[in-house]
Amino acid sequence: MADWNAGQYLKFEDERTRPAIDLIGRVPLREIRSAVDIGCGPGNSTELIVRRYPDARVLGVDNSPDMLAKARLRVPEVSFQEADIATWSPDERYDLVFANAVLQWLPDHRRLLARLASSLEAGGCLAVQMPNNLHEPSHRLMRKVAQEGPWAGKLKDASVSREEIGSFEDYYSWLLEAGCSADLWQTTYVHPLADAAAIVEWLKGTGLRPYLDPLSPEEQSGFLDQYHAEIEKAYPAQRDGRVLLRFPRLFMVAQKQ
Repeated sequence: MADWNAGQYLKFEDERTRPAIDLIGRVPLREIRSAVDIGCGPGNSTELIVRRYPDARVLGVDNSPDMLAKARLRVPEVSFQEADIATWSPDERYDLVFANAVLQWLPDHRRLLARLASSLEAGGCLAVQMPNNLHEPSHRLMRKVAQEGPWAGKLKDASVSREEIGSFEDYYSWLLEAGCSADLWQTTYVHPLADAAAIVEWLKGTGLRPYLDPLSPEEQSGFLDQYHAEIEKAYPAQRDGRVLLRFPRLFMVAQKQ
């Protein structure tokens, strides 16, 4: 995919940061010496780590130059590294590995969690949040529009860019195999947004990227017009004119034994 657009992502900063706040609030560690924020994006989650653990040495890792540029401005006291998380291998172990809204882009979660857990100090925590919305109308309609339009050939692989989220039992078992305890939960956030266009605008920064990146500007415009029409039907306006975007997210906090 093309580089992430940090400005587009941050249009809904408060809503995107709320799950990270909930995630770090469940980390049981009172004090830590070191932390890494993988998939740190524009630094909104990294900033939360710094606030919670002001004496810790923190590293942010992301593969997007645009995101890292914003992150360095936001939390200049933190070190940042451009790297692909799929192959990233740390030189040290950490007390906290924080992964907010990033692991859904990577395959084979059983091996992935084992690899991340291996980078923890004894007693350290792996804190993960992943969108679990592939079966929500917002994402089902992406696949529908991709299959029905003249761009279908270009987008035949777009829907496999996201990993299918496993069950609670899957992640509990995989974390135990990795030598960790496991605290798992799911929260469905309900975001009141201005209108259907706001839902499209939100998703242009994340879920729509695999569908838009392969298309020409003209095809992107056509895709978005058709997608917007479908979203308007799926998310009716409420009495105040706003629409409600349901957004399920899976959380886990694992502690290395």
